Amino acid sequence: MHSANMLLRRFVRGSVLPFATQHGIKKDLFPLSRTLSLSFCLTQDKSCKPSEKLDLDEWKKVMKSGLQEEVSEMVSEPKELSSLAAARETLEMWRLAGRAVPENMSEEQLQTFMECPSKSAKKKYLKYLHLKELYKKNDKRKMDEKRERRLEAQDQDSKPDETKKSPFVCLWSRTMDKAYNWRAAQSMIFGQPLVFDMSYEKEMSVREVSNTVRQIVMSESSNRRSVDPFHIHFCNFKDDSLYHREFIKNYREAWDKLLITVTDQCYTEIFPKDKLIYLTADSPKVMKAFDHDKIYIVGSMVDKSIKRGVSLAQAKRLGLETAALPLDKYLLWSTGAKNLTLDQMMHILLTLKDTGDWKKALEFVPKRKYCDFVNKPVKELKKRLDLISTLKLGKGREKVEKQFAKNYPKRYKLK
Repeated sequence: MHSANMLLRRFVRGSVLPFATQHGIKKDLFPLSRTLSLSFCLTQDKSCKPSEKLDLDEWKKVMKSGLQEEVSEMVSEPKELSSLAAARETLEMWRLAGRAVPENMSEEQLQTFMECPSKSAKKKYLKYLHLKELYKKNDKRKMDEKRERRLEAQDQDSKPDETKKSPFVCLWSRTMDKAYNWRAAQSMIFGQPLVFDMSYEKEMSVREVSNTVRQIVMSESSNRRSVDPFHIHFCNFKDDSLYHREFIKNYREAWDKLLITVTDQCYTEIFPKDKLIYLTADSPKVMKAFDHDKIYIVGSMVDKSIKRGVSLAQAKRLGLETAALPLDKYLLWSTGAKNLTLDQMMHILLTLKDTGDWKKALEFVPKRKYCDFVNKPVKELKKRLDLISTLKLGKGREKVEKQFAKNYPKRYKLK
């Protein structure tokens, strides 16, 4: 094959070259180097010179230089991308190994992960992100469940109901609302004032203020529905305070329509001091009967830690008379604290105002806190408790039983 190529080359040189020299054709028609001459049809175009040739070796050099530039550009890409990819692969391996690794991580979190000084620090950081992701998922799940329950409640409310269809029930509810509002309007003119002291915002946390407002809302509702309601005053009430924001959350548009008096003044500036009585559990004076000529003050405070003496100090600082409900006189306490909620206080005061009966009024105290209602003085009640404790211990049982049977009726006899 090689010899055939040599013979062909000799034939071309021996026959074609002399013919080309005779007719004036240049000898570089067949150059030794590899060149690509233009075709005859292209040489006829005047815009292209016949001497224009394309060197294949130069073309290869140009192509190789372009490839080298592209490769250099690819190599010169920031090493951060490769390090981030390696970090993601490491996280994926740890996730497959069963470690606490978050599902989604941002580039900033990956950068912080790579900057951790040790492997234990990286594990702790990933565990922190994993727990944070779980908390977010749990909160989202709770919000979705709450939204579903709200939608279900709306669907149930939208369903036709016989009571809702009844025109008599609708007329009755509207009539009763008008009657309640009329009573509340009358109480603002002729009713006995009842003051809620709103100066304890700094003494409570946000949650305690929210609970306080919720109890006051229930108190206002029960007062509006009573036969002879109080004229409620919110004193020391500041605009845009935490109390104010919580009331707007509960009442919404009805806040501006409430038939109560709201003022930023102190109660001592509105009413005479000789008619004010501050109701506090820390007072040494016990309330014997309800006085219709007095103006009672209730501290708007709900405290989980039972801060004693706060309302009593407020009353002493203003020089006001104080009183405490006679809970120890009429109730035989068993367990639990002796503090009452604001709505319970409202029910007790309304019942005392209407009936004057302590037994009916103290029915609003939770039954779990006391054993029985007794019409005994405090001293005899203490003697009874001492006798009960003595019987439980078994000291002088026969003697104590005789004394107990002599002093107390048969229904109190222990078996």
